[in-house]
Amino acid sequence: MPHKERELRQSKRLALGFFVGAALLFVLSLGLTAHWPGNVWIGLLKAFSEAAMVGALADWFAVVALFRRIPIPFVSRHTEIIPANKERIADNLAAFVREKFLDTDSIVRLIQRHDPAQRVADWLTKPENTARLGDTLVRIAGFALDVVEDAAVQNFVRRAVHGMVKSVDLSQTAGTILESLTRDGRHQAILDEGIDQLAHLLANEETQAFVAQGIVDWLRDEYAFMEKMLPSELIGRKGADIAVRLAAGILRRVSEDPDHPLRRRFDVFTHDFIERLKSDPAFIEKGEDIKRHLIGDASVNGYIGSLWGDLKGWIKADLHQADSVLRSRIVATGAWIGRTLAEDDVLRTALNENLELAARGAAPEFAGFLTRHIADTVKHWDSGEMSHQVEINIGKDLQYIRINGTIVGGSIGVVLYLLSALPGWLAHADRLG
Repeated sequence: MPHKERELRQSKRLALGFFVGAALLFVLSLGLTAHWPGNVWIGLLKAFSEAAMVGALADWFAVVALFRRIPIPFVSRHTEIIPANKERIADNLAAFVREKFLDTDSIVRLIQRHDPAQRVADWLTKPENTARLGDTLVRIAGFALDVVEDAAVQNFVRRAVHGMVKSVDLSQTAGTILESLTRDGRHQAILDEGIDQLAHLLANEETQAFVAQGIVDWLRDEYAFMEKMLPSELIGRKGADIAVRLAAGILRRVSEDPDHPLRRRFDVFTHDFIERLKSDPAFIEKGEDIKRHLIGDASVNGYIGSLWGDLKGWIKADLHQADSVLRSRIVATGAWIGRTLAEDDVLRTALNENLELAARGAAPEFAGFLTRHIADTVKHWDSGEMSHQVEINIGKDLQYIRINGTIVGGSIGVVLYLLSALPGWLAHADRLG
């Protein structure tokens, strides 16, 4: 049996015990009156017990009528007060909570009184607290990883990536990026870098040997008869040297001349290419083809799906290590926040003020939501169950009303007995005088 129900039954038995005691005293007083009629003390005992029983029964009725129907004519409609007024009690309870606990001024005063920014700073500046914070968040993260459904997360990631790919205009985006990269002639710097790299490549002995061998192979393929009569190796080396010198000369002139025709042609080509990327239907359709390929490609989707598994595996492995990176980052971040708050009075004041502003803005809506929730919850309770819960929680204290009624009723009975007997005693005293 639950503790509260046991205490309620004990208090009911105690109140009943007081009533039974008063009833036994009444029976005793009747027996004594038969042997000693007119005895004052017996009269007092009888008056006390009678009034005590009346008080006990009246208060028993008052307490029980709160929770149950008492079938007494003309009275029963005023019993079972709590179940019969469930709707009104729900609305009144919700209004009471809203007016006394959730009004905006009360919440703001609560923030001002407790200075939450300072409390957070004091708590986070203690190393044991930041360590506890790290341990707690690590356990929460581990639990979340265990309960999360991998397939659902993978589908979410896949849908998110697909949505992002679908929303991007690849051709237009590529054109915009290139336009940004070539603004103010920056593409000419790229051309210069390409020329330098090509010049270094031509100056390389392996490149020259490759060109020479290419000339020799060309002679053998095209002029096999003459190649046997000519010094092909010499021709290859000389030809490669001439080709390299010629190409190097062209590259040098382009590099040294900002207005070289090749540069102007490169400008025109770059500009035309950007415009085509941004407006040419063929390029736009090619971008759409690439997007469709990315979305439908099994290897791409498989890689996207594996991202969550790889990330989850890394996080779980890290969380189970004594020197967890995530835990150390959380602890370090918490300690940094604590130090910053503790050292910066202006920041703490600003945080508290912003918290007050947030409370002023959110308190009415939050209070309305919570009070509606309280009222709706109480209204949906079963009437009998609601009555039972109220009785369990406050019924123990209500039984003392019955006990007090027994005692107070008996005391009033004694007072009334003495007042009713007082004239007779005064008359008797006059006769004796």
